[in-house]
Amino acid sequence: MTSSPLAILFFALLALPACRQHMADQPRYEPLQESNFFPDHRSARPLPIGVVARGFLEEDEHLYAGRVNGQLATTFPFEITADVLEHGRERYNIFCTPCHDYTGSGQGMAVRRGFRSPPPSFHSDRLREAPDGHFFDVISNGFGAMNDYSVQVKPRDRWAIVAYIRVLQFSQNAPLRELPAQDRQELERLPR
Repeated sequence: MTSSPLAILFFALLALPACRQHMADQPRYEPLQESNFFPDHRSARPLPIGVVARGFLEEDEHLYAGRVNGQLATTFPFEITADVLEHGRERYNIFCTPCHDYTGSGQGMAVRRGFRSPPPSFHSDRLREAPDGHFFDVISNGFGAMNDYSVQVKPRDRWAIVAYIRVLQFSQNAPLRELPAQDRQELERLPR
């Protein structure tokens, strides 16, 4: 007895649905669903101690801590370009101006509305001479009445803000000799 190719194909097609993978139908938990399997009844398991998500080891002390060999950094961990400064200005305007204002004088709207302790002006000699890592550290960890912004502001954005603070400081304390000739002439024409 010979089987026709059509009959073999027919039986093969009948058997095909029985070959499906049951991985798609495995039992699973919805996010934050209660579990009877674990003693704490949580389906979302805590991470093991010491685990680091891929790409989040943060080994670069300069970039992630604002320090070099344990000391506050005096340089930036990447090149500061016009785009970085623009991004720093944007982040500064969002996160810093409520207390520090748009010029960095420490007279932002929160201060004018009665904030208990105004921040120091970025234009004081002490802060103009502070290393770049000082500003990064304060943004990251807070200082005095200022909360930390390590969760809200990513490390690269914190450095961009520090670069913009340096621009603000320079804008209020630029030596006349460092201005372009055209700007120097224009300033000399202003009444004193």
